[in-house]
Amino acid sequence: MSGYDEGRVSYSDHAQFPRGGDPDGATNLTRHTALRKFKEFIRGFLGPDGGFPYRESLVHNPDHLTIAMEDLDGFDAELSDKIRNLPADYLPMFETAAAEVLASLRSKVAGETGEMEEPVTGDVQIFLSSKEGSVSMRSVGAEHMSKLVKIAGITIAASRVKAKATYVTLMCKNCKSVKTVPCRPGLGGAIVPRSCDHVPQPGEEPCPLDPWIVAPDKSKYVDLQTLKLQENPEDVPTGELPRNMLLSVDRHLVQTIVPGTRLTVMGIYSVFQASAAQKGAVGVKQPYIRVVGMEQTRETNSTGPSTFTADEESEFKEFAQRPDAYAKLCSLIAPSIYGHADVKKALACLLFGGSKKRLPDGVRLRGDIHVLLLGDPSTAKSQFLKFVEKTAPVAVYTSGKGSSAAGLTASVIRDNSSREFYLEGGAMVLADGGVVCIDEFDKMRSEDRVAIHEAMEQQTISIAKAGITTVLNSRTSVLAAANPPSGRYDDLKTAEDNIDLQTTILSRFDLIFIVKDIRMYDQDKRIATHIIKVHATGAAGSKKDDVGEGENWLKRFIEYCRVSCQPRLSEKAAEMLQNKYVEIRQKMRQQAHETGKSSVIPITVRQLEAIIRLSESLAKMRLTTVATEEHVEEAFRLFNVSTMDAARSGINEHMNLTPEIANEIKQAETQIKRRMGIGSHISERRLINDLTRMGMSESIVRRALLIMHQRDEVEYKRERHVIVRKA
Repeated sequence: MSGYDEGRVSYSDHAQFPRGGDPDGATNLTRHTALRKFKEFIRGFLGPDGGFPYRESLVHNPDHLTIAMEDLDGFDAELSDKIRNLPADYLPMFETAAAEVLASLRSKVAGETGEMEEPVTGDVQIFLSSKEGSVSMRSVGAEHMSKLVKIAGITIAASRVKAKATYVTLMCKNCKSVKTVPCRPGLGGAIVPRSCDHVPQPGEEPCPLDPWIVAPDKSKYVDLQTLKLQENPEDVPTGELPRNMLLSVDRHLVQTIVPGTRLTVMGIYSVFQASAAQKGAVGVKQPYIRVVGMEQTRETNSTGPSTFTADEESEFKEFAQRPDAYAKLCSLIAPSIYGHADVKKALACLLFGGSKKRLPDGVRLRGDIHVLLLGDPSTAKSQFLKFVEKTAPVAVYTSGKGSSAAGLTASVIRDNSSREFYLEGGAMVLADGGVVCIDEFDKMRSEDRVAIHEAMEQQTISIAKAGITTVLNSRTSVLAAANPPSGRYDDLKTAEDNIDLQTTILSRFDLIFIVKDIRMYDQDKRIATHIIKVHATGAAGSKKDDVGEGENWLKRFIEYCRVSCQPRLSEKAAEMLQNKYVEIRQKMRQQAHETGKSSVIPITVRQLEAIIRLSESLAKMRLTTVATEEHVEEAFRLFNVSTMDAARSGINEHMNLTPEIANEIKQAETQIKRRMGIGSHISERRLINDLTRMGMSESIVRRALLIMHQRDEVEYKRERHVIVRKA
C-alpha cells in the first residue's frame, strides 16, 4: 500500500511475478506494463468529439485530473478491473503515470533561451468518477475491504485540517544516521524498523534496539481532513437510526465540503486502529473510506451544482411567458390534495422565494418567505409539508415535539479520538438555502421555539458554547403546521384563544393561514369523490399532460428561477404598496379602538416586507426582473385571505353578525341577567337547559355567555362548570 502519497516514483520491472504465479489467477499485468498503459490512456484516449480530454485537462489543471471509470473500461477492461479491486496498489501508479505524462507534455512546450531543460512538475492527484449507482452504506462490509466503493449521503461534520506525513524522517539516537520511511496513506501510520542498520566501527558503541526518533521538521506532509457522512434521510429504513461513515480526504479535496452538503463519494474501503486504549482487541479495526473522488449532489439525477442544458433553459423561458404560467404552477403543487387554492399559491411563493438584498452598510434583508398553516385536524396540513419536502431543492422535515433547540440549530460535540469540540449542524443549518418543514409547531416547548427566532429573521444562528463562539448561516424558509390549543378551531373563541402562539413568532411569519374544516354538502361530496378516485386509481385524479414531467420538472424549474432571477419592485408598484400598507395600519388601529383590544396578529413593518417578498416571488415565477402592480395586487390578495383574515377571525369580529343573530344574542343576555342576580352562581349546564326550553338555541346562549365573559360581566369557576355573575 505504500506509495499512495509519493510523488513521482519509478518502479523497476524485476519485481513481477513469474508466469502463472499471479495471486489473483488473472492475466499477468506487471507494474511496468500497467504504468505504460496508464500513460497511453492519458495521452491517447479519444473523447466523443475527437479531442484528447485527459491530455488537455492535465495541461489546464496540472495538479489534479478527474478520470471517468467508463472511459477506462472502454480503453482497457483489465486495467479498470485492477483499479476497482486493488485501488491501493494501482492508484499510486496512475498518479506517477500522470506526473510523467505532464512532464513530457511540458518539455515539448517549454523552450528556454539557451538550453532546453525539463520543467519541474509537482504531484498530480487522480480523482475517479463513475456513473454507476451508489451502494447503500449498510451493505458495505468485509467483502468490500480495500476495494473501490461508491456511497451517497449528507456530511454532518468536518474536522479541522491536519497535516499527514507521507514520508517520515527517522534519526538514530546513537549514530545520528537518517532514514526515510514511507507512510501508509489515509489514516494509516508508518512502520518503524526496530533496529539501526549502521555497522559499528571498532571502539564504537553498537546501536541499541528501537533507536529511532522522528524528526518532524524533515518529514514530508500533505493536508488531510476527516468528514462524517450520514445516510440520506430517504434511504434510512423505517424505525432505524441513520448510519455514519468516516471519510478521509486529502490534498486538493480538503476544505471543499461544508457540513450539510449532499455528496456521492468514490473511495477505498479501509481500516485503521481506532485508539491505543483498546489494547486487547488488536484484530478489531475501525472502518473508514479513503476518498478518491466525490461529487456534490443537488438532487437524485443531477451531478454537481445545478447546471441546465440549453433545451431546458429555453423550455423554462417559454413556460414562464405563458399567460397561465402562475395558475399552471399552482396546479402542479400537491395535485393529490383537493381545493385549498390559496394555500397552494402561498406554497408556490415559498418555494420560489423573494430576492435577497445586501445593503451598503452590510445589513442583509432576507428573501425567504415563512408560512404558518394553523387549523383543524385532517385538513391536509402535513401532506402539504411532505410535498414541499419532496419538491424543494433542499429540505428538512422535523416534528415539533421530537425536536429540541440544539437539534434545530446546532449542537457542540466532543470528538472521541482528539477530545476537541466540534459543531454539528441541526435541521436549520442542514437546510441552508432550502426549506425547513416543522410539523406540530404548537407542541414545541416555548424555550425551543425561541431558538428559531434568530434563524427566521436574521438568517443566522449564533452559538456560544464550550469555548466555540461562531455564527452559522441558515438562509432557510420555514413552513410550519400547527393545531389550535383545543384541537379544533373554535369560532366561538377569540383569535387570541385560538392562536396560542406568541406575537414575537407570529410577526415573523409572512403568511398565516387558518385552515378550517367547513361542513358543506357540495364541497364534502366533491372532496369524497376526489379522495376515492385517488385511492382507486393510485394516482392523482387529474393527470397533467402538457407539463408531464411533474415533480422533477417542477424541482428543476424552481431551482432555475432561484438561480437566474432576482426581481425588484417598480416605482409605481412601490408607491401603491406604500398607500395600501398605511391603509391597513389605519384599519387595524380603528379595530383596536372599537374592540378595546389589539389584534393578536400584529401588522408591522415585517408584514410590509412580507408583501414585498411575495410580489418578488410572483415576478420570479414569470422570470421577469421587475415586480409590477399586478404582482403587488396578487400579493395583497394572498396577504388578505391569510394573515389579515386570521387577524380578524374569531368572535372579536362583531361586524360579521347578522342583525337577527345580534338581536337573539341580546335577548339571551337579558334572560341570563334576569335569571341571575349579581353575585349569584348557577351551573352552566342548568342555565343552558333552562334557556333552551324557552326556545333559544344553545349556540346563541353560549355566544351570549362568551360575550358577557369578555366584558367581564360573568366569570367561570370550577373548571367552567359554574357561572358567577359579577357586579
